[in-house]
Amino acid sequence: MKPIRTALFAPGSKQRVMEKALESEADAVIFDLEDSVALAAKTEARGLVAAQIQAVAETGSLNKGIFVRTNAPDTGLLESDLEAVVRPGLDMIFLPKAETVDAVRDCAAMIERLEKMRGLKTESIEICLMIESALGVYRCFELIKASPRVTATCIGSARDGDLQTDLGCAWSIEGVELLYSRSKVLCDTRAAGAYPLDGVFSDLANEAGLLQDSILSARLGFLGRTPIHPKQIQPIRQAYAVPKEQVAYYQRVVEAFEAAEKQGVGAIQLEGKLVDYAMYARAQRVLALDQSNG
Repeated sequence: MKPIRTALFAPGSKQRVMEKALESEADAVIFDLEDSVALAAKTEARGLVAAQIQAVAETGSLNKGIFVRTNAPDTGLLESDLEAVVRPGLDMIFLPKAETVDAVRDCAAMIERLEKMRGLKTESIEICLMIESALGVYRCFELIKASPRVTATCIGSARDGDLQTDLGCAWSIEGVELLYSRSKVLCDTRAAGAYPLDGVFSDLANEAGLLQDSILSARLGFLGRTPIHPKQIQPIRQAYAVPKEQVAYYQRVVEAFEAAEKQGVGAIQLEGKLVDYAMYARAQRVLALDQSNG
C-alpha cells in the first residue's frame, strides 16, 4: 500500500461531494457505499461511484488513491457492491465490520473473480479491513493474514461509533477507553506487515480535539486516518507529520553512526544517548516515513 496520511470519505450517493473530494488535498478518497448511503439509494450510489472510478481511470492523471467502502459481509449487499466498483481505476476496498476469516477470504475471492473477468492485473486491488467490533479487535492478526490482498487496517475509533457501542465503553478526548483496542489493532497490524490507519473523528466543529486525538494516534504508531470533511485534512497532516526537530536529530544519528561504522565501531554516544544498530534502524525508519509523507 502506498503510504498515506489522509483518506477522505465521500458519500457515494452525492456526485458533487465525490468530485470535490477528488479535488481536495487528501492522499486518497474513499467513496462510501455503507453508512452514509440510505438503503433505498444503494443501487443508484453504486452507479455513481462506478462512474467516478471510470472517469478517474480515463483521465489517468490523478495522483490519489481511489478506495471504496462497501457494505459489510453480512448485509447481503457486498457482492453487488463489488460487481459495480471492481474496475480499472480502483485501488482498494475498505471492508467494514471485518470479523471472520471466511468473510475476508470470500471478499478476496469475489475480487479475484472480477479482476479476471474484467482483465485487471491479478491482485491489483487491495483490501483494508475496518476493525469495528470487539471480535474484530480480538481476531485482528488472523483476519489480516486471511488474504495477501489485505494490506491495511482501519480501526473504528469514532465517538459513538460501532466499536464504542460494541465495547459498551465511554469515550474521551484523552483516549483511555479505546487505548487497548487501538494498541491491539496497531500491534497486530504491524506484526502482520500491514499499514495501520486510524478512523474518523466525528466532531467537525472541534479542530483542537481532532488535532489532540490525532497526535495521540500518531504517538501510538498509526500512520494516518480518515477525515470526513476537507477541513480536517490539514490538522491531520500536521498531527502525523514527523516533527522537524526529530527529523534533524535522526539525520545526525544516521550520519554519526554511519561514520563510526566505517571505522569498525558498532555503538557510539551522541548527545548523551547510546546509538547502536537498533537506534540506527529506528532513525532510518523515521526518516523514511518523513520522506514518504513529503
